[in-house]
Amino acid sequence: MSNNQNFTWDDLQYFLAVARSGQLSTAARQLRTSHATVSRRIDRLEFALKVKLFERNPRGYVLTSMGQRFIETAERIETEADRLQADVASGTTAQRGVVRLSTPEGFANFFFADKIRSFCDSHPNISLELVTIQQIMSLSRKEADIAVSLDPPKEGPYLTEKLTDYSLNVYGAKSYLSKVGPIRSRQDLLSHPFIGYIEDMIFAPGLDYLGDVHPGIKARFQSSSIFAQLTATLNGLGLCVLPHFITRVQPDLEIVLPDEVELRRGYWLMCHRDLSQIPRVRMVTDYIFQSVRANQHAFLRSYQAPEEGARRHSAAIGRSSSRLSKRSP
Repeated sequence: MSNNQNFTWDDLQYFLAVARSGQLSTAARQLRTSHATVSRRIDRLEFALKVKLFERNPRGYVLTSMGQRFIETAERIETEADRLQADVASGTTAQRGVVRLSTPEGFANFFFADKIRSFCDSHPNISLELVTIQQIMSLSRKEADIAVSLDPPKEGPYLTEKLTDYSLNVYGAKSYLSKVGPIRSRQDLLSHPFIGYIEDMIFAPGLDYLGDVHPGIKARFQSSSIFAQLTATLNGLGLCVLPHFITRVQPDLEIVLPDEVELRRGYWLMCHRDLSQIPRVRMVTDYIFQSVRANQHAFLRSYQAPEEGARRHSAAIGRSSSRLSKRSP
């Protein structure tokens, strides 16, 4: 292929952009070029390789079986190009570029969003993209460089490390609770309307809360958005299982059965192994770890600050393990 003058690294970048988005228009926006240019470069690549990489249909571009095989090679070339750029760069040049972070909506909107300003001020040459769609982005297809997940991957070429546990409780609006009878046991919860996730749209097992509270609970109002669930709870629509890091700044909410019902879930930070040593990616992962560890009280309702000596010890451990480590099977 290297002897074919019609085939260039630029062509691979166009191919990868279309393969990941499935749309010429989206790829054009990402590459800051025109729809027609993307189409022409894809046609040129297919002509140079003498294979059909995409099936064209009204819904977009779909990879053929040969395209599926070719994307693995293209991504390996892309990774090596990123490594080369990182090796030859120095100083602030090594800190340039775009990093795409995929996180659940709750973590993004109610914790990390107000930490972004500090990161951007410290790293003005890194452009951060925050994706909060309700699904797990594909790290293997480079739809995201880093992902915060409720469940660690069972396999794959990823580096994974646990970020934190977090507490969840049953909450109700004070205005709602003042109008209903006392709630003294889990059985009493069955008399109240609940708010929760749409069952067939739960994208991670960790979001399936209600069965852990009581197997008889069924949500009367369901939404795929934790923000919509919070709003419905504040408006007195019923009870809802919510994380402590969201409710701690909501004075109009009150915990129901605080000593009897408390759930724990965890957040994990994942990165494709090939990207873990790229400076800009490592800076973002380190910053996420530092932000979470500095705010443990926000995630755990029963969190108690350590003694000063223990705090220093924990900080030393945090610094020594700032890079992601491979998760054990």
